[in-house]
Amino acid sequence: MATPAAVVDVWVRAGASKEPAEWAGMAHFLEHMVFKGTQRLQPGEFDWAIESQGGMTNAATSHDYAHFYITVAASALPQTLPYLADLLLCAAIPADEFVRERQVVLEEIRQAHDDPDWVGYQALCELLYGEHAYGRAVLGSPDILSARSPEEMRRFHQAHYQPQNMTVVIAGGISQQTALSLVQQSFDRFAPAIWCPEAEAKPLPMPSHQRRVIALPNLEQSRLTMAWMGPGIADLPRACGLDVISVLLGGGQTSRLVRELREERQLVRDVSSSFSLQADCSVLSLSMWLEAEHVETVEELVCDRIRQLAHTPVTATELARAKRLLLTDYAFSTETPGQIAGLYGYYATIAEPSLAATYPQQLQATTAEDLQQIAQDYLNTQRYTAVVLNP
Repeated sequence: MATPAAVVDVWVRAGASKEPAEWAGMAHFLEHMVFKGTQRLQPGEFDWAIESQGGMTNAATSHDYAHFYITVAASALPQTLPYLADLLLCAAIPADEFVRERQVVLEEIRQAHDDPDWVGYQALCELLYGEHAYGRAVLGSPDILSARSPEEMRRFHQAHYQPQNMTVVIAGGISQQTALSLVQQSFDRFAPAIWCPEAEAKPLPMPSHQRRVIALPNLEQSRLTMAWMGPGIADLPRACGLDVISVLLGGGQTSRLVRELREERQLVRDVSSSFSLQADCSVLSLSMWLEAEHVETVEELVCDRIRQLAHTPVTATELARAKRLLLTDYAFSTETPGQIAGLYGYYATIAEPSLAATYPQQLQATTAEDLQQIAQDYLNTQRYTAVVLNP
């Protein structure tokens, strides 16, 4: 009989969007430094405590959040959760570890600049979001990080790692009452909040047509990415509609662009679509891998097919297929404790946790007329952002 597992997800509203521009990269760097111990825990002691129980741990940072999680046997949670809480609430950020770990982060930045996917994505964000915090790299820059100090990081930590900014989600083989009791006992030593320089709030720019071409060594084929900004979490029904459109265009073998550009015309090696929902906006992006001489042709074809969405309602068959794919993905993404904890933690961080459960209903309610209106409102072919990577 398998031992019941439990996942603890901790989400903190202390992502890159909270950084002043002169501290860019601080949130991600802090994610590294949190694991370097506290007054009670020496560096590496937390990892040993989790791994010795057969568990695992990891973390991630985005613009809207910092995210830490552990997976352990449910029976080991009373012993391991206090370790995680101590790390998050009482990170010591020792000066010597700060200097050593900064080299790790700087190397991570250097490796990112050698990754065509990262280079293309960051160029897209800079064009799409302008001066908004979403346009800055979560990793920061070597110049800025080299000028930061342990004292500044301690200030950022103590200002933002506070109870009003933190969501703890526990899922798995544990009762609700036991989970609540463990959280109350473990997360009970928040330091007093202190002042920290605030990020300057910059509005998202009005959509406009922007295009950047980047030449990269060692790239075998060109890559074309086209992106449109859509509604954020505050308008979830229309954001869900944009998600449906992304599947209609590039989700699966029978989607419109895959069928036409790859199978019929053979203009691209591959084509895919993606939809991302954030606190302030969403983004629909289309990515094509192709030969350089086909870039302009493909870009024009995609624009024409986008215009069709705005003028001609999708068929009932297409709409049903897209909804079925998205609902199936949603069902598969809520099978494990880790997936459930992540889903509710994310929505709790950018909005309200109850919204996580409304996604299927929002999808089912979407009509062909809704999609046509969304395409008219957001998918203007005179106002998209394009990034081309060429060999």
